[in-house]
Amino acid sequence: MKIQELAVKMGLSVHTIRFYEKEGLFDSRHVQREKNNYRNYSDEAVERLQMIKKFQGLGCSLAELKEIFQDHDTNTKTHQQIIDWIEQKKAEIEQKKAEYDQVLETLEWMIAYRKLLMTDPQKAETLFKARTSVSPH
Repeated sequence: MKIQELAVKMGLSVHTIRFYEKEGLFDSRHVQREKNNYRNYSDEAVERLQMIKKFQGLGCSLAELKEIFQDHDTNTKTHQQIIDWIEQKKAEIEQKKAEYDQVLETLEWMIAYRKLLMTDPQKAETLFKARTSVSPH
């Protein structure tokens, strides 16, 4: 398939796909040049782009993606090395989740406080004093 068709199918820009190609995330299994020099992308390119999106969703950098794909394509890492990497990613995501949970808690408090300001300013002031004396939020 041509790059425009691939871009539409994957919800990406042509520029993004070319960037991934330039960065070495595709090889001859994913893209080939036709006689007219147009790129022709295979179904494996679709699968590769789906993997890229998934790993980016996990917070993987471009360097990590390159390493993941190189290891996947050459099968150079041991199972334990892969497990270690997955555990590291899991810990990073758990840390981000804890940070997001704290932000959500603060936002919930802010909503409750603002609602009280509209209906019971004195109670809102008590809530505010209790929050600022207990928590550094």
